[in-house]
Amino acid sequence: MANPKKSALGRGLSALLEDVDLDTRSSGYSAKDIQPSTGSVANLKIESITANPFQPRTRFETTALDELAESIRVHGIIQPVTVRHMGDGTYQLISGERRFRASQLAGLEEIPAYIRLANDQTMLEMALVENIQRQDLNPIEVAISYKRLIDECDLTHEGLSEKVSKSRSNITNYLRLLKLPAEIQMALQKGDISMGHARALISIEDPIKQLELFERIINEVLTVRDVENLARKTKAPKPGIDEAQSKKQFYNSARQNLAHHLGTGVDFKFLPKGNGKITIEFTNEHDLNRLIQLLQNTNQNYSY
Repeated sequence: MANPKKSALGRGLSALLEDVDLDTRSSGYSAKDIQPSTGSVANLKIESITANPFQPRTRFETTALDELAESIRVHGIIQPVTVRHMGDGTYQLISGERRFRASQLAGLEEIPAYIRLANDQTMLEMALVENIQRQDLNPIEVAISYKRLIDECDLTHEGLSEKVSKSRSNITNYLRLLKLPAEIQMALQKGDISMGHARALISIEDPIKQLELFERIINEVLTVRDVENLARKTKAPKPGIDEAQSKKQFYNSARQNLAHHLGTGVDFKFLPKGNGKITIEFTNEHDLNRLIQLLQNTNQNYSY
């Protein structure tokens, strides 16, 4: 009877493992520069593989891992993980950590792997890009991966757009999620709110109002359309604000015009009852007479 751990590599992988065409074309290394057992695809001991320290994912759903482990027990590993050779007989994951963890749960002793030569920068970039392409990432994980690619891999938005095959607007929308309050980001990670809810909340600039509307989403189970409508109302000016702003602009304009006409400083003071005072500055008696003549539109001189 065949050993299940030996046959758990998946149909067709045995032939693939026989091909030892090293993935060194872009590195300048030849096969003799690395251990003879390392090929483009090799069957490696799980105990010789360590996790990727640059792995952007921090949460792996237990149920999903258990289901993948069971699938591996039955069907084997269809897609090899990708690792880099560390030079001391050990390997480090570049991508495929879910398959690696599930293989451990399935009790496999060996796992098929593509072996590549990669520096830390390439490791991080490859891990981030691979994770972004996954369908099960939550929006915050995608946003963090985008930001790390920009900050740590020195990519522009345009360069990132080309690398992950996403539009620049898509990248911008995800990056804006990281400006939301922590409570909202956590809810988005856990799936308590959707990307649509989050995008509607982003349109509100005030974090306090964002949190107030977020609480309503949770307590009242609001739809995305509901939140979009409420967000628009939140951003709209309250009744009376336009009128007050208009009055302020009128008084500022009047003060500036009067000051220009008189050639001196002018100030308006408003009193609680709605009345007020106008203060006109003068520098000496002659200047005062000049102002009085301007105000009365007469040549009469006043002396004190």
